[in-house]
Amino acid sequence: MILQTNLKDIACQFVLAGDVEQIAPLGNGLINDTYRVSTAGDAPDYVLQRVNTGIFTDIDLLQSNIEAVTHHLRDRLLRDGVDDIDRRVLQFVPTPMGKTYHRDGDGNCWRMSVFIEGSHTVDEVNTHTAQDAGRAFGNFECMLTDLPQHLGEPIPDFHNMELRARQLNDAVSTDPVGRVDGVRDILVPLMADLHAMCLAERLYRQGVLPKRVCHCDTKVNNMLLDDDGSVLCVIDLDTVMPSFVFSDFGDFLRTAANEVAEDCSDLTRVRFREDIFEAFTAGYLDATRPFLTQVERDYLPYAVQLFPFMQCVRFITDYINGDTYYKIQYPDHNLVRARNQLAFYHQVCRHMSMMRATITRRG
Repeated sequence: MILQTNLKDIACQFVLAGDVEQIAPLGNGLINDTYRVSTAGDAPDYVLQRVNTGIFTDIDLLQSNIEAVTHHLRDRLLRDGVDDIDRRVLQFVPTPMGKTYHRDGDGNCWRMSVFIEGSHTVDEVNTHTAQDAGRAFGNFECMLTDLPQHLGEPIPDFHNMELRARQLNDAVSTDPVGRVDGVRDILVPLMADLHAMCLAERLYRQGVLPKRVCHCDTKVNNMLLDDDGSVLCVIDLDTVMPSFVFSDFGDFLRTAANEVAEDCSDLTRVRFREDIFEAFTAGYLDATRPFLTQVERDYLPYAVQLFPFMQCVRFITDYINGDTYYKIQYPDHNLVRARNQLAFYHQVCRHMSMMRATITRRG
């Protein structure tokens, strides 16, 4: 636990507009530790984060990506004559040396951004928030289509299905803790579809599927809303990197369009929500119309298949390896997660015609 006095010392390593009065935890993020820094007088408040360097090992690359993206978004908003720009793009605070992060004596990495007053996030997924999210993340991609800098990958091969397939095959062949025989019912359907689900990488090598700057963590609570409920901006930019648009489209629907959480053990409750798919798709297609290719549009239903399939592969791989990656709450937690995601994948497969018809209808 970090003491309040230590947090104040860390906050003062950045160029702040006012004196620090109080620092308190903010939000419920699972990766980084986040705090709200309250200042005296009319100075803005700030958001202080300790970056999880166990996941984001190259802090220079991470912050370089974020700086490039936020500067470009700000320039685009200025060019488009958008009002209230400081509330529509994150603004990171430098240290006196001009860096956007500070490394403390214990090796922790910290960064600071300006707190956007009158803003909030939501966790509830309904047709309204889903459509807003589709439009917000689609617009985020659209505004970054002309980003001049080449971004690095803060998590290499994050959504590379071919890599996940190799990891699964390696786990099955070595069977380090003797669990393979007990999960054949999951492995048989996964192995049957493994090649088909690696389609994106093959299309990319054929030159027909581009990589774009994507958010790669499209959750409903990763957009910031104004007091009136309108979307201000997309937040949590750690995973922004070159990827297929499938990452942003499919990953949102993997969680948002499932009737239950990914670790619900009652598979009879796993259901694909058509209303959420239709709402998110409407917002996303409206925002991406200026740049999305026909190939990308045609394979959006595949993207909805891909992400529960990929997550099932990752969960069962971790289970076979002895639960070395994901945090678990009980011994079969990863197994329950894998069965849930496989059931949701099969639900999605039954809705392929419906999804294609929806996208065609949207024009």
